[in-house]
Amino acid sequence: MNIIMISLDTLRADRLGCYGYGKRTTPYIDQIASAGVLLERAYAADIPTEAAHTAIFTGKVGLTTGVVSHGSDLAYLPKSVQWLPSMLKSAGFVTGAVDNLYNLKEWFARGYRYYINSSGKKRWIDGRTVNDLAMSWIREHKDDSFFLFLHYWDAHTPYLPPQPYVGQFYAKDKDPSAPHNSSMHRAYSHPAYPFFKHHHYNLLGPVTDAEYVSALYDAEIRYLDDLIMELDDFLQRLGLKEETLLVLFGDHGESLTEHDIYWDHCGLYEQTVHIPIIMRWPAGMPRASRVQGFVQHADLMPTVLEAIARDAPDGIDLSAIKPPDDMDGQSLWPSILGAAEGTLHEVHLSECAWQAARGVRTQRYKFIRNYDTGLFDRAPRELYDLLADPEERHNLAEQLPALAEEMEGRINRYVSGKLSGRRDPMMRQITEAQLPFRRRIESILAHVGLTWDEWLANPRRERYDTLEAKRATP
Repeated sequence: MNIIMISLDTLRADRLGCYGYGKRTTPYIDQIASAGVLLERAYAADIPTEAAHTAIFTGKVGLTTGVVSHGSDLAYLPKSVQWLPSMLKSAGFVTGAVDNLYNLKEWFARGYRYYINSSGKKRWIDGRTVNDLAMSWIREHKDDSFFLFLHYWDAHTPYLPPQPYVGQFYAKDKDPSAPHNSSMHRAYSHPAYPFFKHHHYNLLGPVTDAEYVSALYDAEIRYLDDLIMELDDFLQRLGLKEETLLVLFGDHGESLTEHDIYWDHCGLYEQTVHIPIIMRWPAGMPRASRVQGFVQHADLMPTVLEAIARDAPDGIDLSAIKPPDDMDGQSLWPSILGAAEGTLHEVHLSECAWQAARGVRTQRYKFIRNYDTGLFDRAPRELYDLLADPEERHNLAEQLPALAEEMEGRINRYVSGKLSGRRDPMMRQITEAQLPFRRRIESILAHVGLTWDEWLANPRRERYDTLEAKRATP
């Protein structure tokens, strides 16, 4: 058995056909889901990218590893923490990755015999590059028992899909730069504008229609779907498709203007924390099913380890892949076999990048406790009835104070239990080093002579552009 784990960065669940989306973004991934296992309510307990992937490859949530943030100099994963690629390499798998997370933190390259850094001269990475590198590696190792991790960034900003895909989601007779359209005004007036101006908006051109930007996101997903189909066809031609466990997952989702978040992944709202997880098993293992209960990223590692134990290739040392006793994640196999519905009765959520917040999501309610709102105007406590208000538009924290208090107590007890007396890494981050993305904004503002407080008092696009132009003038 071979294993290919694929991170579909920034892919929110409700933008896939197999999760109920009405537009044709994922016809091929939908086929994979129909032949495999789809986790209907999978959640990114820790966001964004750095914290999420650490949980995936350790089977532990951020409070256990201490990795709760993204871009923080305080975060470090000790080498004593068991890491999925390292375990598989020790067991006898040939391990490879086409990825660039090593550019963030060194631990993302641990355990790989072959680590192919997909970064190039541009900030963004086209999935075409990932496919070309991956297929070359697979061809070379087709006779080995291998583990391969692939990281696709196409759904992440900047949204720059090949032009033929755009017309499938944005009418060709519409002008995305029509002067009468003001729907981009709120995005351009947001305090995060200096960051996204350089990393996104400048690359799109003079867009005035917010619907166009969201259509580009769908187009990127459609392009990604074709890349996955190409990769799968390649496995079929090599005779590897029926021998390979394929695991597709989003590391987090994306807000497309919801909650005053413009094409980014912060906030513990469903758009960002509800993610797709789809698995297709090798021949002879369980086939099509949909799991309806709550699961989380940390469940992937014990699930993969159990899959290997159930169908180990010749020459694999099973003693090297014994699941660690201190994992937070649980194997999904009972759910896959119909003996359970998910691994959790409630999901605890965490973020520490643009904002610092924790949340808990139950069958009906979600509660969010905001500790540092960064660039955003948020209430300290948010409570949503997801049955009556699935878009999380109506904060009930003041109307239902007893319930809000009870749910905050759940978070506090959960945090205390995970830390077991250790210092809270989130509190350390916001008291000792500030939010990582605040530092990024402050650095950008410094180049035009603005302080953080000055900018927050008057975050106008025209003001920033004028100051930037003056600084650029010799």
